[in-house]
Amino acid sequence: MNKVSFKSPTRVDLAGGTLDMWPLYNFVNGATTINVAIDIWTEADVSSRADRKIVIRSADLSKTWEFENYSHLRSSEDPTLVFYRSVLKQFDTQLAKLETGFELNTSSQSPIGGGLGGSSSLVITMLKVFYKFLKIETTDVYKMVHLAHNIEAEMLKTPTGTQDYFPAVTGGLSFIDYGAQQLKQSVLSINDTPFEDHFLLVYTGKSHHSGLNNFEVLKSAVQADANVMQALQKIKDISKELKAVIINREWDKMPELFQQEYAARIQLTPAFSSPEIEKLSSICMGAGALAVKICGAGGGGCVLVWVAPEKRENVVSACRKENFQCLNAKPVNIL
Repeated sequence: MNKVSFKSPTRVDLAGGTLDMWPLYNFVNGATTINVAIDIWTEADVSSRADRKIVIRSADLSKTWEFENYSHLRSSEDPTLVFYRSVLKQFDTQLAKLETGFELNTSSQSPIGGGLGGSSSLVITMLKVFYKFLKIETTDVYKMVHLAHNIEAEMLKTPTGTQDYFPAVTGGLSFIDYGAQQLKQSVLSINDTPFEDHFLLVYTGKSHHSGLNNFEVLKSAVQADANVMQALQKIKDISKELKAVIINREWDKMPELFQQEYAARIQLTPAFSSPEIEKLSSICMGAGALAVKICGAGGGGCVLVWVAPEKRENVVSACRKENFQCLNAKPVNIL
């Protein structure tokens, strides 16, 4: 049996989020998004069958689909299959030529609507699996990101950014520079950085919808809303500062920049915050955290809490007391 398995990390965005969405970064003359891969994984495996049947299993949906052949899968109009059809059609030519069927299994550890780029990571994982399964050579990170980005845009029918796909491919701490001429990723190791012991991820318990929040920002920016444009410029400037802080290893300056990013993000649209996030922020800061950072497009999902090791248990205890879920997540180094 020919079986291929892959897993990919998700990510926490640290600065410059939302500006990874075209054409927003052009509105502020280029931008940098910073994120770090985390060990909340998406997984997929595919194996050949002796017959021509196609079997797909989603652990997250607790659902199995079975088709007599690949043609039947492609012609299915089941709306719950849109994710799989969107990815698999990129390999139509190769899959149609297979003399056997296959079984595909997928799963994600990311909370639904967690703001960790879970669906983007799973697209990358599936691309990795089928490139290997079909013996398609690919070493170009940018081409894979470009494809995954367009798959999700088609699937979700909403503008999407590109920062989520890079850490799923490379791991590590990423600087992703967006400009008119090119998009460039630089990947750093997390060894000997505070990411190893200051990182705490907390789930608010409320799902979010990144596409809707970011689309509202895009519409306001296109309409030249002064408040939104000012906030986008602030987010750009904060990301530039954070990049310099990380490069120069001036770690003590990070909490203030995280707090500034939080304020600038709320200025974009109140939808980035929520009563849950505000309550969680108050609890964590009161328990000794150094900073709180909204993950993704906010409105719910997960929150990064930046806390010194000696205060960690205080913060965890305070969060649990209010029924917030502290996730056992850590940054992932370069893959």
